[in-house]
Formats: sequence, C-alpha cells, structure tokens
Amino acid sequence: MDSTDVIYQGIKDAGINFIVSVPCANLKKLLELIEEDDEIRHVPVTREEEGFGICAGAYMGGMKPAILMQNSGLGNSVNVLASLMKLYHFPIIMIISHRGTFGEGVYGQIPMSKATTKVFDSLDITYYKINDPNESQKIVKQAWNLSSISEEPIALLFDINYWSRGVDHEKV
Repeated sequence: MDSTDVIYQGIKDAGINFIVSVPCANLKKLLELIEEDDEIRHVPVTREEEGFGICAGAYMGGMKPAILMQNSGLGNSVNVLASLMKLYHFPIIMIISHRGTFGEGVYGQIPMSKATTKVFDSLDITYYKINDPNESQKIVKQAWNLSSISEEPIALLFDINYWSRGVDHEKV
C-alpha cells in the first residue's frame, strides 16, 4: 500500500459510502480507486459548495458522506459550511489536498495555504494535519466517528509531501 491506499482503506473502514469530488492531481489515484468501488457512490462536481449540498442530501438519505477537494476550494465553501453543514449539524469528512505547503511548486497555491487553518478556526471546524501515511487509515475512521457523534464537519489536511511518502507496512 502507498500513501493513497491507506486513505482509501480508511474510507472503507469508516463505512463511507458516498463521496463527492472536485478534481485535484494529488487525489487522482484515490479518485480512481473510489470510482472503481461498487460500494461507494461517487459524484464528481464542478464546485465545492455544490458538493456540500449534495452530501447534505445524501446524509439525509442514509448515506455516510465525504468530500475530496483541494484547500483552494475552501474559500468557495465558507458560506455553505457555516449556513448549511454547521447550522444543521451534518457530519461530513473533508479529505483535503493541502496545496501550498513546503515543497509546493506552484506559487499561486501559497496564499490559500496560509489561510486554510485560519478559515477552519474562524468557522470552528475541527481539522487534523496528516503527515504520516502510517496513521492515515485509522485517522480517517476516527474522524468519521467524531464527525458522526458530534454532527459536525471534520477536515483532514494532507500536505503536498504526504502523497510521496511511503508506508511502513509493519505499522499499518
């Protein structure tokens, strides 16, 4: 397993069965795994706030939702996070490719990177920075459990270097 495989296995372990996504190069392999999984309903969307609305409906229909996105889309999502997801207590896991961190090759990603955790803090949304692929699988499941019992969104931030890290198979 690589760093993407353990996130996918965490999604499976958590029982997440409904995922919306906005394209991201770092999430490409994960999106392919999800698309091939008959137990997960995958809905690609063009904008993040659209995805949150669809996830809210899916949750009301009995699904366990997650959204896969880049942190650059967080700015598009502030209103829907505050006035829908938090206000009406929808659990959701946000699996976020945190662009603009150390090692980023695209300068335009850096400003939103600096704002990402501040936006979550201002919305009072719990987030976790995931650096170790060996911890990813259990963190995804724990995050879903916390989101479900707290009825709050939870964000998991995977920085630019996460995707190239290896997995110590003895720890997984």
